[in-house]
Amino acid sequence: MINNKRKYAVYGFIIFLIFAINSVMYSDILIDELKVKYSNEFSNFIDIDGMQVHYSIEGEGMPIVLIHGTASSLHTWNDWAEDLKKNYKVIRMDLPAFGLTGPNKNSDYTIENYTHFLEVFISKMKIDSMILAGNSLGGNIAWNYTYKNPEKVKKLILLDASGLVTNKPQPWIFKMAKTPILSSLLLYITPMSIIEDNLNQVYDDDTKISQKLVTRYHEMLLREGNRKAFISRSKLDFKSSEAFKKDQLRNIQTPTLLIWGANDSWIPLDIGKRMDSLLPNSILVVIPNSGHVPMEENPKESLKILKKFLN
Repeated sequence: MINNKRKYAVYGFIIFLIFAINSVMYSDILIDELKVKYSNEFSNFIDIDGMQVHYSIEGEGMPIVLIHGTASSLHTWNDWAEDLKKNYKVIRMDLPAFGLTGPNKNSDYTIENYTHFLEVFISKMKIDSMILAGNSLGGNIAWNYTYKNPEKVKKLILLDASGLVTNKPQPWIFKMAKTPILSSLLLYITPMSIIEDNLNQVYDDDTKISQKLVTRYHEMLLREGNRKAFISRSKLDFKSSEAFKKDQLRNIQTPTLLIWGANDSWIPLDIGKRMDSLLPNSILVVIPNSGHVPMEENPKESLKILKKFLN
């Protein structure tokens, strides 16, 4: 009788475990399904290096190109685009490994390859002169592009941009992606709670995080191939070229606006101050009560700063 009770207890535990695992396991979402939900009348797709790159163009005037950060998409600029399209031609894209664009074929997610990607994209858009803005990884790409193509960028805007080494520990999601067994789990076990936790880290005010926002980030991560691409990118070592990066920043003469969230826990304000000290023609403006994505968390405040700089 006791053995039967133990047997049933084991069976019960196994069944519970199966249900628990199933509740956090997610299959890839097909691109066609996501297109229906996350593309609109301004969306286009263009072939670059074998990828169908998702981008959008709104408005007329001087082109302003907006580049999102890691695990994000062009939607992070929605509030900026809605305002700026009244006076500018606003161009956004989903970077390789993210959004509707998805992974590239060679799994090369170095800054050098991202910069090359942007060069090809700008060329295909037939842009000769522009304002260039980027957040986080997008900021890193933006200033690397500007260093190589100074004649094309009239003004540069960097929001909590990466590129310089910080002494802060990496967010746990990146550490997990670097760990062999745990990274394999990330390919299947990616509950929405992971996204909620990361947004809680990048936002300073958690009350601004809506369920719609969490769902968008979660579904973009589940786009077929994006989880594997995120793991590949997380394993890269960005510390080896610090001295070279500083030299690049010192040689960027383009008028540059640095917008930084005062409470950015991923790329702290100290990095913004260091960038400002290296760039010869820059201004740093700090937004209180803001985290890592001020254009998304604090659109009104960041737009006011941007417009003052552009005018």
